[in-house]
This record gives sequence, structure tokens and C-alpha cells, in this order.
Amino acid sequence: MAVSRMKQISIIGRMDSLDQVVRVCGGSGVMQPDDAITFFSDPSGFEPVREDDPYTEPIARLQEAASRVGGTLSPQDSAEGAESDEELFRYAEEFSARSAELSGRLADLSAQYESKGRDIIQFRHFFGLDIDLDKVLACRNIKVRFGRLPNESFERLKLYNDNPFVLFFPGAKEEEYCWGVYFAPFDQAEEVDRIFSSLYFERLRIPAAVGHPEEIVSALQKEQEDLREQREQCRKEITDFWVKEGPRCTEVYSHLQMRSYYFGIRRYAARHNDKFILTGWVPAREEQAFCRRLDQVDAIEYSVETPERDHRHSPPVELRNRRLFRPFEYLVGMYGTPRYTEMDPTIFVGITYTVLFGLMFADLGQGLCVSLVGWLMWKLKRMDIGRVLIPCGISAAVFGTVFGSVFGFEHVLDPLYKGVFGLSEKPIEVMGTGTPIKIILAAVLLGIALILISMGINIYSSLRQRDYERAVFGPNGIAGFVFYGGITVGAVCQLLLNIPLFTPAYLIVTVVLPLISMFLQEPLGKLVSGRKDWKPEKWGEYILQTFFELFEALLTYLSNTMSFLRVAAFVLIHAGMMMAVFSLAGLFGPFGYTVAVILGNVLVTAMEALLVAIQVMRLEFYEMFSRYYQGDGRPFLPLKPRS
Repeated sequence: MAVSRMKQISIIGRMDSLDQVVRVCGGSGVMQPDDAITFFSDPSGFEPVREDDPYTEPIARLQEAASRVGGTLSPQDSAEGAESDEELFRYAEEFSARSAELSGRLADLSAQYESKGRDIIQFRHFFGLDIDLDKVLACRNIKVRFGRLPNESFERLKLYNDNPFVLFFPGAKEEEYCWGVYFAPFDQAEEVDRIFSSLYFERLRIPAAVGHPEEIVSALQKEQEDLREQREQCRKEITDFWVKEGPRCTEVYSHLQMRSYYFGIRRYAARHNDKFILTGWVPAREEQAFCRRLDQVDAIEYSVETPERDHRHSPPVELRNRRLFRPFEYLVGMYGTPRYTEMDPTIFVGITYTVLFGLMFADLGQGLCVSLVGWLMWKLKRMDIGRVLIPCGISAAVFGTVFGSVFGFEHVLDPLYKGVFGLSEKPIEVMGTGTPIKIILAAVLLGIALILISMGINIYSSLRQRDYERAVFGPNGIAGFVFYGGITVGAVCQLLLNIPLFTPAYLIVTVVLPLISMFLQEPLGKLVSGRKDWKPEKWGEYILQTFFELFEALLTYLSNTMSFLRVAAFVLIHAGMMMAVFSLAGLFGPFGYTVAVILGNVLVTAMEALLVAIQVMRLEFYEMFSRYYQGDGRPFLPLKPRS
């Protein structure tokens, strides 16, 4: 069985030994802790170890500080080090303070630089005004307004020539606006402001400055250049700071992350006064090595038990398959993890998925291309589906050899058949006369065989879990196996072999008795289990509900069987699509023919690989998994060692 045997380990000791224990557990890489309180029938007196992680804040502080100086932090493998928590916390505080100082100074310099740039832009608007801004802004008896007018409004100022207080001195001109300044005595300022407001004057508040606008801009540019040099110097200081402190910061960050990780394991423990208990799971093969690690910790005791003794907790599941079938654990995991007592379907999935994919995508050349693409997906991108495509492509190449198809060419392998096997032609001509009917019948028979095998797996798995109701009386148990197998065998004998097998005795054994067993599945299952409450509370409701459930099960037998027609359909579709490719290619000359065949193969390979992969997965999940696999277990996720 590919599901690893697990052992339950309970560790008891004083609270001051908990840190040592969690380091052993976390460093082993083979232990998955569980909530210890749930293992007590009477948890009164116990409380979870809930403590704030003291490493969270310094870790966040280091991350933020590193980002401020343009660095990034990621945990590195390193020795734990002998530094105390206080020394690590102190470094985090000092590094954060220094980075805050440098980044703050850079931000201040950048803000001043930008401010000078905005001032330059503002004062440039008033180039051409022959005025001393310092003297103008110092005027006490008049109000000064700098800003801009729309060009249309500037032309309308002529309407106010008779008003001696409406005076506008233009400066720089733009496409839509005219910049400038107007003056107004205090007693006329309100009226003048109203007039300019009606002309859509937009006021600009300029900073205090000395001299003419051109002189002010020149001085500001010099100040901005000084600020730029200071900013570049500050940036160099920040770069040098990170170059110098980056390795040390990463080291401290890694230590803090490691200690935070170990501290987090404490939440699984239960506390009683000054004692703790920590419970978890380890694979049976790792029991001795893990116990030797625990023996090095003083003042603790531990016990090791088999999970069969604890029926309240389901152990986590670790799948261990041979290398050939390991890629298909990915497909099984997409549906769910098996229970600890459930059969691991990985090997069955690996065989059936590979065979069905090969049948539906039978082409020697295209199959090898699929394998190559899958290998590249795994090697370059570490995509799990890539490892699945490698054997599937090889299977497609094998069946393509049987069908005689190489990139759609149907007779390239004829010399191989004649020279090696002595055949006058290829074994199977997919589009030959009468062949499609045979392919369809073969697909249905293959589906029947796989459904019966799935039922057999369900019977075995249910008996292992001591679920006799599902194993014996269920639609996928012995009763369902006899019914479905009896009907299909009888139909094959009657229709294909002309053997009249549907006799009254045969029908009673293979149809009547299994249907009665499935109809009375629940009460019969309870009787077999020795339960006294085997009778339904209301027979009327039970009969009505069970009738529709049984009717649905019968429809499922039929629909699941017919679903395997898609295997035959894709065999025929592949041949038909390649015939269409060659028909289109024949419309072009030699060069166009070659290009059309290559592009057609690329299109057919990509499209069919995707569709076939999805359709085979559907057959696995709906036609087979639904009969024997529950997949409601929990995966084994051991604590990963942090060093």
C-alpha cells in the first residue's frame, strides 16, 4: 500500500523544556503536530499555549527597514547561532533606526529639490516683467496678485481701459494663457479682484524672493543643483550602507524567522500548570530516528502508539509511490487526499490515465513531441503536469505505432510491419470499413472493465475500513458488482456470442437479489454491523427516498458506461482531423504543402493534448473515482527543518 504507516507520539514535560522539544520536532522534518487538547476525552484543566510571537515585530521592522534602503530579505540556510534574542532585537532596532535616518534625509532632500523645481517653473512665468519682486512684495499700500489669464480674457482687458485701477502687466505667454501681475490700492482691491475674477484670473502664490524673475530663477537653479548633489551623495551612502550591512541583516533576519517558526509550533501544545503535552504524527519508518532525537532532551517523557488505538483521530496521509507512478499523485491530489484507511489510487490512476490518453491520442510523432514538451515543462518550470505528460506522450507514441500514425501520415510505418512482423499492412486501419464500429465496441467493453475494476477496488477498500454496508450492499459494493457484471456479461453473451444467458435463475441471482440488497442497503448494513437501530424510523419515507436513489444509481450505470464512448470518439476524431489537414495542404504547392502540414500538426497536437488530458481526467474523476474513492483525508505536512 502506498499510504505510509503512521505513529502517534505524545510528549510530556516541564514548560521550560518546550523550546527544546519544538526545535527537535521542527528540525526533524518528519513530525506533524496536532492540536494536543483534542486528544483528551476530558480536556478540563488543560489550556492551549497561546503566546504572542516576540519575533513578529523585529522581523517586520527589518523587512520595512531593508525596503527603505532598496534591499530585499529572504531567509537563508544558516546555523542558528549563539546570539541571544536581545542581541538580535537590538540589531534590528539599530538597523531600522539607521535606515530610517538615511531614507528620511533622502526624502527631505528630494522634497526640497522638487520644491525648488516648482519655484523655478513659477518664476519663469514672469520672465519679461521688469520688476524687483522683493520690492513689489514689500509694498504696504497696494495689493499684488500674480497669476494667469486666458488669452481671450487678456484681450477683453481693453474694455477696462477707462478704469485706472485695472492694470495688468503681462509676462510669459502660452498657447492658452497669459501670465502676469496686477496691482490694486487697498481701498480698490475688492473691486479690482472682482473684475479680474470675472475675467477668470487664476492667482498663483509665489514664494518670497529677491531680485528680478530671471535672477531668482538663476539662484534657484544653483540651489537645486546643490540639492541634487547632496541627494546623490545620500543615495550613495544608502547603497554603501546596504552593501555593508546587507549580509548581516539577512543573517539576523534568517535567525529571527527560524526562531519565529519554532515558536509557532508551541501553539499545538496543551498546558497544565507548569507541564505541557505535545502530540503529533511521524511515519513508522522514522520512529526510531525521531525518538533518538527526543532522548537528547532532558526532563521529558514520550509515548508512541499506533493510530488504530485512537478512533477519534484520523492520521495524516503520506503517499509513497514508486518513481514511475509518483507524478500521478498530482492528479489524485486534485480530487483529494485518501483517508488513512483508504486505498491509495495512484497506481491505478497512473496505469489507466496513461493507457486512455495513449488510446485517444494515438500518434507516434505527436506523442513523442508531447513527451518532450512535458519534460521541458518539468525541467524548466517545475510544472507537475509536465511529469504526467511524459509517460502519456510515450503511451500515445506506442498506440500510434499500433495504429500506424506518424504526424498524421498513415502508411509511413508499413515497411516496419512488413519487415519485422511480416504483415502486409498495418494492424489497425482506423478509418477502414467496419473499423469504427469495432473501435466503439472496444471502448464500451474497456469502460465496462474499468467500472468493474473500480467496484472491486471499492469493495476491498470498504472492507479494510470495516464499512460493510458500502462493501456488500452498496451500488458499488458486491451487490452492485453482481448486478452490473451480470447484466453486461449477459448482454455480451446474448448479443455478440448468441448464448442465451438470461434465464430466470440467472436473472434472480444477478438482477433481483442485488436490487433488493441495494434497496435495503441501510437496514441490512446496520444488521450486519450488529446495530439494534437497524429499522428505519418511517418505512414510507425510506421506501420513497431509496426508490429514487436506486433509480439514480441505475441511470449512473448506463451513463458511466456510455461515457467511455468518448475514447472511441477521440480515436476517430484524431484520424479525421489529420485527414482534413492533408486535404487543405493539398491545395498548395510543395512549399505551401510542407508549411500547412507542419502548422496543422502543431495545431492538432496542442488542441488534442489539452482536450484529451481533460477528458481522461473526467473519466477518472466521474466514472471511476466516484465509485471507490472518497478523498476526504488530510495530507501529511511535516514541520520543515529550518537551519
